[in-house]
Amino acid sequence: MKNSRRQVLGALAGLASPVLAQAQASAFPEADRLLRIVVPFAAGGGVDSAARLLANHLGKQLGLSVIVENRAGASGTLGGKFVQTAPGDGYTLLFSAATHVHARQVLKNPPYDPQTDFAPVARVGEAPLMLVIAPDLEPRKLSEVLSAARSKSDGWTAGIPAAGAPSHLATLLLARMGQVSFSYIAYKGTQPALVDVAGGHVNLLLDSMISLLPLAKSGKVRPIAITARKRSALAPEVPTVAESGLPQYAYSSWYGVWAPRGTPNDRVQALNKAINAAVADLSRSGGFSALGIDPVSETPDQFQRFIASEVSQGAELLKAAGFKPE
Repeated sequence: MKNSRRQVLGALAGLASPVLAQAQASAFPEADRLLRIVVPFAAGGGVDSAARLLANHLGKQLGLSVIVENRAGASGTLGGKFVQTAPGDGYTLLFSAATHVHARQVLKNPPYDPQTDFAPVARVGEAPLMLVIAPDLEPRKLSEVLSAARSKSDGWTAGIPAAGAPSHLATLLLARMGQVSFSYIAYKGTQPALVDVAGGHVNLLLDSMISLLPLAKSGKVRPIAITARKRSALAPEVPTVAESGLPQYAYSSWYGVWAPRGTPNDRVQALNKAINAAVADLSRSGGFSALGIDPVSETPDQFQRFIASEVSQGAELLKAAGFKPE
C-alpha cells in the first residue's frame, strides 16, 4: 500500500514538474522586479553612455525598470566580479566592451575566466577605431606613415591606452600587416595618450573614433584612417585602412551583454530577444550612431563563437608581440 502511494505521488510529481517548469519560465521577467545593468567603468564614458541608451530601450521592451550601476576599478574586473557572483536569475547583467574577454591574456591573476564564468547574452554594437598622428609630422596618408616608421631605426612611438583593449590589439595588427615596428608607450586611458600625441611627445594613437574625433576635427591631431570596413558617416573624409594600402585590415571595438554563468537558457534567450529589439529601436532612432556605434544583432550562440574568435586572435597578437600579463 505504501509503495503504491509512493508510485502515485511520484507520477503526479512527474506530471507536475513540466507544468511547474513552464510556469517558472513564463514568470520571467516579473513586472515588479528591477533589472540591473552593471558597467565596470566610470560614469560618463563611452561604455556607460551606450549602456544607458540600451537600458532605456530595454526597459520599454521588457516592461520593467532597468537601471545602470557603475562599478569601476581593477581594469574593469571589479564590476565583472560583481556580476559573476550575482544570482543567475537574469536580473543582473554586465554591459562591457571588448576588453572584458581578454582578462586572462592581460592580467597575471585574473579573478575569473570571461569565457567560462559568464553566459553570453548579446553583442549589441561595434565601433571603428581611428588612427591619428601628431600634427607636426609630415605624413598625410597611411602609406606615408608606415614608410616613415620603417625608415626610423627604432620605429615610431605608439600610445597604448589600455593593455588588451581594442586600441592595443588593433595597433599590434597594424604593425604586423604594415610590416613596421612601433615602440609602445603604455598609458592609463585614452586622454593622457591623446594629449601626448597632440603635444608631439608620441607619434601616433589608434583608439575609439568617437573619443579622438573632437581633437581630429579641431586640427590638434591629424586623422589618417579608420579601421572599419567602410567609411564612417561621422568623418566621411577619413579613408579606411583597407583602402589606404592594407586591403585585408579591419578591426572594431565592440560592446556586449553577459549574465552570470548558470542563468537558465530560456531567460538568456528572452533577454537576447528583448536586447535585439532594443538595438533595433536604437538603430531607427539614431541613438547608437550618435556615439559612432553600428548596431549588431546576434544570437547567444553567435556571440559565444565571436568571443572565442576574438580571444584566439588577441592571444596570438599579444604573444607574438612578447606581451607579459601584469
